[in-house]
Amino acid sequence: MASVHSRGAHAPVFPQGVSMAGKMARDKAKRKSVHQARPSARKAPAKAKKAPAKARKAPAKTKKAPAKAKKAPAKVKKAPAKAKKAPAKASLRLPKPKGPLKVIRKIADMKKFIREARSRGRRIALVPTMGFLHDGHVSLIHEARRQASLVVVSVFVNPMQFGPQEDLDRYPRDFSGDRRKIASAGASVLFCPDVAEMYPEGFQTAVEVTDVSRDLCGASRPGHFRGVTTVVAKLCLLVQPDVALFGEKDYQQLIIIRRMVRDLGLDIQVVGMPTVREEDGLAMSSRNTYLSPSQRQQALALSRGLRKARKLCESGERDAAELAAVVVDILREQRDLEIEYVAVCHPETLERVQEVEREAVLLVACRVGETRLIDNIRLTTRKK
Repeated sequence: MASVHSRGAHAPVFPQGVSMAGKMARDKAKRKSVHQARPSARKAPAKAKKAPAKARKAPAKTKKAPAKAKKAPAKVKKAPAKAKKAPAKASLRLPKPKGPLKVIRKIADMKKFIREARSRGRRIALVPTMGFLHDGHVSLIHEARRQASLVVVSVFVNPMQFGPQEDLDRYPRDFSGDRRKIASAGASVLFCPDVAEMYPEGFQTAVEVTDVSRDLCGASRPGHFRGVTTVVAKLCLLVQPDVALFGEKDYQQLIIIRRMVRDLGLDIQVVGMPTVREEDGLAMSSRNTYLSPSQRQQALALSRGLRKARKLCESGERDAAELAAVVVDILREQRDLEIEYVAVCHPETLERVQEVEREAVLLVACRVGETRLIDNIRLTTRKK
């Protein structure tokens, strides 16, 4: 018979099969489980704190949005810049000519017309031509309209500037076409006298500019520039222009006329206009019509050689002989091309220079088949 031992009045009573040691082990396990649970409870708020950290990054992204928004006004500012160009184009538009083109053939009628125009205070521009007009001539008429209220275009094939063996008889003529182009360009008057009107029987006066006409075209075409200055001087006396316009393709002619106007004390502004070229670079000329298709291709060597020389000058070459040699080499590659001259000259005196100091003009003349062509280009030294 089993006996029960009493350990005192306050001794705890445990369920059957549970000892004191077991109770203590169980309590220890509960405390441990509670202790391990507390850290996990504390970590939960730590994760909750990270959520706001992510939330803080969101505003950082929103700050970039205004930065992009700032670029939008920059693009908007470009629109007014384009809008400013519109008035510039509008300023180039010329007013429509007043009335139909007036055609005058007699010197007496021309003098009377000019007296009446002067009495009304008209500003007069003169564009002298030999006809068979191209876009280069048209550009002179347009500029004349910008500079004067009355534009006189002369069409006169001047026999005084042709030599005995030159192309006076076959020089291209198209009076009806010239008349349409002159009217369309907005000129006021077409002055088209015949030879007997300009040089009546017994005519024996000539105007000649000496030094600047001796070299270049003057050397190969004796008497040519004497004929040019004589007819231009007579036209200026008849028309009494405030301004006269010439193309820079005939560069020596332009310099000679400027010298004549200064020497004679004529109150005329002489304006030189840039050479107008075909799309392939060939300088426009009435004589281009003489060229066959193959000759025209060879003629492109003039502008090609001039451009190469200018590029060489811009890259630092100053020696005139070297610059001219570049053009000569390209011209010599052409089968039907005969060189007349290639020269680097002072832009005002036309004296040949040894070196390009600040500015010069490179001039070339040659024959392609039987057609004589001239061209030129400005050479400038770039400032270091």
